[in-house]
Amino acid sequence: MTETTKTILSEHTRSEIDMWLEKYPEDRKQSAVLAALREAQHQNDGYLTTELMDAVADYLGMSNIAVYEVASFYSMFETQPVGRHSISVCTNISCLLMGSDDIVNHIEKKLGIKTGESTADGKFYIKCEEECLAACCGGPMMMIDHKYYENLTTDKVDEILDSLD
Repeated sequence: MTETTKTILSEHTRSEIDMWLEKYPEDRKQSAVLAALREAQHQNDGYLTTELMDAVADYLGMSNIAVYEVASFYSMFETQPVGRHSISVCTNISCLLMGSDDIVNHIEKKLGIKTGESTADGKFYIKCEEECLAACCGGPMMMIDHKYYENLTTDKVDEILDSLD
């Protein structure tokens, strides 16, 4: 690991990555790439820069392009600035039948933005209507900052959004 990587990745981020690295054999450091990118993204207010991805690659002994491929493939990663709180609502058939379209409409109206936009204050980002978040029995459901909220009503959504800093 270079000195530059040490200055780019915070001590907290490095310790979180190290915790994940302990779970894998020494020659399989790349197995921690998802967790490493997640921690780097959290460190940077919700998005990854090329500099952060390069630091993750260096830390894990991977090629830069391999890390870019992972970051650009998975919908959980952002490579452009977005609101601090990333909201995704499941719109797969199970959640749709339970009213997820009403939840999406309510969130857009409450926040005054459309899906794919961030609020002017940078607090919220309606990331997308997710195809499936794998919580079909708890629909309609959404994920905010990688935390699941199930069995939603518009009142419950208001409580959740109003509780976030």
